[in-house]
Amino acid sequence: MTTPSYRIKNLDHLGLVAGMCRELGLARMVDAILPKQAEHHVTHGEALVAMIINGLGFHSRTLHMVPQFFADKPTERLLRPGILPEHLNDDALGRCLDALFDADVSLLYQAMAEQVVTQLGLNSSAVHLDITSFHVDGAYAQDEDSACIQLVKGYSREHRPELNQVVLELICENVAGIPVYMQAMSGNTNDQRAFSDVIRHHVQSLKSAQQSRYFIGDAALYTAESILALHQQDQLFVTRVPMTLKDSKHAVSSLKADQLEALGEGYYGYWLEADYAGVPQRWLMVRSEQATHREQKTVIKNLLKTGTQELKQFQKLCKKAFACQEDAEQALADFCSNLSVLRIENGASIAHPTFSSKGRPKKGQAPDSIDYLLTGQAVTCLKKMAKAQEQSGIFILATNDMSDDLDMAGLLAAYKSQQTVERGFRFLKSPDFMVSSLFLKKPERIEALLMIMTCSLMVYAALEHRIRQSLRQKDLTFPDMKNKPSQTPTARWVFQCFGGIHELGVGEAPPLIVNLQPPQQTIVNALGEHYLTIYS
Repeated sequence: MTTPSYRIKNLDHLGLVAGMCRELGLARMVDAILPKQAEHHVTHGEALVAMIINGLGFHSRTLHMVPQFFADKPTERLLRPGILPEHLNDDALGRCLDALFDADVSLLYQAMAEQVVTQLGLNSSAVHLDITSFHVDGAYAQDEDSACIQLVKGYSREHRPELNQVVLELICENVAGIPVYMQAMSGNTNDQRAFSDVIRHHVQSLKSAQQSRYFIGDAALYTAESILALHQQDQLFVTRVPMTLKDSKHAVSSLKADQLEALGEGYYGYWLEADYAGVPQRWLMVRSEQATHREQKTVIKNLLKTGTQELKQFQKLCKKAFACQEDAEQALADFCSNLSVLRIENGASIAHPTFSSKGRPKKGQAPDSIDYLLTGQAVTCLKKMAKAQEQSGIFILATNDMSDDLDMAGLLAAYKSQQTVERGFRFLKSPDFMVSSLFLKKPERIEALLMIMTCSLMVYAALEHRIRQSLRQKDLTFPDMKNKPSQTPTARWVFQCFGGIHELGVGEAPPLIVNLQPPQQTIVNALGEHYLTIYS
């Protein structure tokens, strides 16, 4: 009797990722724009989906490890019949990356994202803009005149200033957190300049496609050029005001505690009219109790440092000779007006005779000239210290929405949803996703890889949204980390719970799915046809 052969493939949560790619039609979209030009086993769209599955495999392997990654995976079930692990080689993936770059990754991704948002039926009220960087390992031959990004040193958010890097700019909608726009940029890109460029060139197309009410960004968005461009395009914005502006410093120093109104959850607010850059707008002065407690130690440390510096400056000023009493007193007044921590008590100017001859002057000898020196005691001003501590935990939000529809709590909630895009960046930088140090053959492929990473984030966010939506619509639950029923699980938790699901092949019989437990079956049933096909 012949012993039947057994074949075991690891499916785990990858069927969910593949199912979402099918539901969104990602391979179809790419193949419609980039049809394959030769008789290759894998189309560009299928290669893109393979890299997304690889990226969401949570295995910390780099892109060129894709063939090894798929060696124990049911590729025909995940992609299509006829595709084997050896077909997903470096050549196939390289051709895909080159084709994506040639097609302009930003335009291609934006076109795909518009279809995805429409297909999921997302009605976002705001889009969020942010930027981050990834460091790059290895040496690359670069042409400075090329239209490709430059892998150079720049401001490193990863605290690795010695390494070259690449910058990624994302705009995400606020319902599911799906990126609707991506742009790869050179490593030394300035945030404010990048934000200004995207506003001038892409806000109108995003506005017409997403129909979002607000355009939201952090303090780098608040420049005269950017907010003026947004206002001229009739785009409402919400952004944080940099505390380095003279107007914002004055607003904070003038704010009184009794002006603040409670907004709930430890926040207090006060409206202030403003017209920075000639744009009619409202500033919301916000004080956060949590931020105040967090910043107290830093504030005290900075006050002590500032006080020490001011003391040294006063000691230096007291050694300076002035030609007349008026100059000395004016210098003292100017110095006192700029003090942040200290105050000068008993400040005065004293006459100091000078003699041109050497040695001790003779008795009754008239001085050749009279200089004036400053004197006084530098002491810590407790009122200034208390005022500085009162101003901790305060930040300013700006909007050009002058209607009564937007109240203080609504503006604060809109800005706090900025964490949507920040959460996406944390996801992309997670060591469980794709390692942040990129290594490919040329910069063009790195630019295309950033699109693949953004597509992975899009699939992840879309899948999490669909899971939660389906559970609510069908009144189903999935156990959370405490084994309590939940209708809002994270996609990462669902992925972890799908571990141990395999495809088992016995002899010539059709392969079977084994170890699919009831909670996992609940998710598959809730998501529908594409997922049932993969997990059956």
